[in-house]
Amino acid sequence: MSAYRSFNNSDYRPRFGGFSFFPPVIKNVILINVAVFVLQLVFESGLTFGGRPIYYWFAETFFLYPLGDGFLPWQLVTYMFLHGNFTHILFNMLMLWMFGMELENTWGSKKFLIFYFASGIVAGLANLFIAPMFSTPGATIGASGGVYGVLTAFALMFPNRYIYLWFFVPIRAKYLITFLFFIEVYNGIAGTMDGIAHIAHLGGAVVGAIWVLLDRNGSIDRMLSSVGRRRAVDSAPGWDNSPREAKFFDFTPGREEAKKSDPEFDKSQKMIDDILDKISVSGYSSLTEEEKRILLDASKRIHPDKDHH
Repeated sequence: MSAYRSFNNSDYRPRFGGFSFFPPVIKNVILINVAVFVLQLVFESGLTFGGRPIYYWFAETFFLYPLGDGFLPWQLVTYMFLHGNFTHILFNMLMLWMFGMELENTWGSKKFLIFYFASGIVAGLANLFIAPMFSTPGATIGASGGVYGVLTAFALMFPNRYIYLWFFVPIRAKYLITFLFFIEVYNGIAGTMDGIAHIAHLGGAVVGAIWVLLDRNGSIDRMLSSVGRRRAVDSAPGWDNSPREAKFFDFTPGREEAKKSDPEFDKSQKMIDDILDKISVSGYSSLTEEEKRILLDASKRIHPDKDHH
């Protein structure tokens, strides 16, 4: 399968600067997957420890096993970096690169990283809790759950983008991914014993769809911004961590509305917001002395009875 970008598609916005064909998250995920696959091959070669093949320990520890049959919590992440053979890892990494690079360039690396792991983890959870209703799942490995999340997000964001099936059959992304989705639904419900975790694929695809729908109305950015800002506040020395609405300059009872309508209040509030955003991106140590002073003054005015250092 090969992707082709058509400039006459309404959903395509050409960017001539800042586009990377190997953005950092995808590049590092591929490198880690390849390194782990090589490690698997080394372990499969027959290395033993204490008379027992190392590969047995490796599989028991990092494959995703069913509940009550060897499941360990971290397997929800580690299984995403393991593959059964060369074809398995080749196609997963190829799909991740082809369809994921534009998502990472569009969203940014941090947002894409969270999305990719969310897709893979939910795919694993679907395999644990839903797949047993239709079949008897065994140990599961592969990045396919996360990749199906990427495929679905791509189809929703760029539905009219042409994809060349087998390098010469053009088909729009929305049609191809929809076809693949329904194939997975059929195989998953039918409980096809083909050794493929179809329900896990569907779990990743559902995350891709929900993520894009939430992202369109700004919900994803608001959630990530809220988490980043909360961490920024928590990391600032002397800042009160108790949960409450941040009203940095509301010092005088009975004058809340007047202060909110004051241009100076708005200017000060924006200044604090900018400082907190800077902390969430680069950490407290990145602040200038003036910015630290402004933040500390705001903290003192909110809680004059606290000892600020």
